[in-house]
Amino acid sequence: MGRRATRTFYTPGTWNSVNLDNKVYALPLDSGPMALFYNKEVFDAAGVDRAPATWEEYYQAARKIRAIDKYITSDAGDPGFFDSMVWQAGGQPFSTHRKKVAINLTDDAGTQRWTAYWQRMIDEDLIDTRTVKWSNDWDRGLSDGTIASVLAGGWLPHSLLSDVPQGAGRFRVAQTPTWEPGGTQNSENGGSTLAIMRTTSDEKAAAAYRFMDYATHDSEGIRGRVLDGAFPADNDTLGSAEFLDQTTLTTPDGGVSEYFGGQKFNQVLSQAARNVLPNHEFLPYEIHARSAFGSTAGAAFRRETTLVNGVRSWQDELIAYAKQQGYQIS
Repeated sequence: MGRRATRTFYTPGTWNSVNLDNKVYALPLDSGPMALFYNKEVFDAAGVDRAPATWEEYYQAARKIRAIDKYITSDAGDPGFFDSMVWQAGGQPFSTHRKKVAINLTDDAGTQRWTAYWQRMIDEDLIDTRTVKWSNDWDRGLSDGTIASVLAGGWLPHSLLSDVPQGAGRFRVAQTPTWEPGGTQNSENGGSTLAIMRTTSDEKAAAAYRFMDYATHDSEGIRGRVLDGAFPADNDTLGSAEFLDQTTLTTPDGGVSEYFGGQKFNQVLSQAARNVLPNHEFLPYEIHARSAFGSTAGAAFRRETTLVNGVRSWQDELIAYAKQQGYQIS
């Protein structure tokens, strides 16, 4: 591509996402490094004077926030969030090699670690398990402070600005809590890529690739999407002064909002992107896997089972579906 070897142009997490069996199938368009977006006013009112750096600190913060009749966060059974947290815990329950699929949720150490931790939060009523993310109730909870934080991808700032305008000035951004003090491990949630179908004619493929190169590998093309709210996948943007020094968001009417109280929030998010653990894999039928989560593992959030049993049921369903689709289970 001329400007820089592609592998080093993108962050490790996004580059890994377009590789399978050492072959590149797409180019990263944007990304979603996980971070903690929290309501500083609620945290302060509960006596939590800084963002929790570890999951133990997060648990203790959740207890203090619950004591003032609020929740530190909500989760009604979000499969994408579950995947991200297993990834951040070092879990690798899935792998794919051509038509061979490995599924090992029940014995994977990272899955076990996150499942046990989140079950404790459910058992002690420290998270809101009734309010579904992206619903109107969820927006209201973030607006009035009854839901005090969100663990989500780096693309969230503009979503908060749009859906929770009342949070302006009250929210801050911090790194995802880690399992050990001083840890840096992180994961992704979301992001997108561009690819060209194999059946595309040579002439159209050449034109499509020129657009792909502009959108994913050209500074002007990337900058336009970042200004519109996308989170970058390339190291150049993540290291640029324009990006790192940003303290405001552009409102829909063209105004500016210090949504994060003047914080240089992209400095946190840029580091979060660099901390993403590489080599995490998803299933080749990830859309089906996430749709099956609600009736299996998701039942734990309705108090119908435990997360351990729910995850086991999810694994059984994923294996059965793989066999139906002609995959070999390794």
